[in-house]
Amino acid sequence: MTVDFVKGTAPAFVAATVAWGGEYSEKRVRKEFEELAAWVTAAKLRAGRWFFMSHGERRWVVGIEVRGGARGSGKVRVRRYPKRSVVRVSFDPDAVSPRVVYHGLTDHLRWEKRSQRIRSVGDYREVYRGNPWKDASAWSHLTVEAIVRS
Repeated sequence: MTVDFVKGTAPAFVAATVAWGGEYSEKRVRKEFEELAAWVTAAKLRAGRWFFMSHGERRWVVGIEVRGGARGSGKVRVRRYPKRSVVRVSFDPDAVSPRVVYHGLTDHLRWEKRSQRIRSVGDYREVYRGNPWKDASAWSHLTVEAIVRS
């Protein structure tokens, strides 16, 4: 499997999101995704891509892209994310370790910044085509995006 870093533009989207702070826990991520998916279904919204985002140190956000008029309720917020410049990499986590990909992406971004092709690196996000715990094709096509400023 080939893994390569590509600079491009991520389109704008609207997502129903849940955010929390603290230690990373895959169990918590899965729980929040499941509750968010139930909220999207109950609100009768069309779901798109699934996102797991880190916002700085120990701040986590799960989101599901939604289409149609949506208003948040409870701990669910509906947020608009603008079109952004990103460096992305797509891979199958069963074939290539995510730890290796994240390490390679971090080094790639450091060199891009050092050579002044980018000015700064923002948040990271994982993008799935659907529920990664129930859909094998969503899991096998994981895309990691790092938001960058040129």
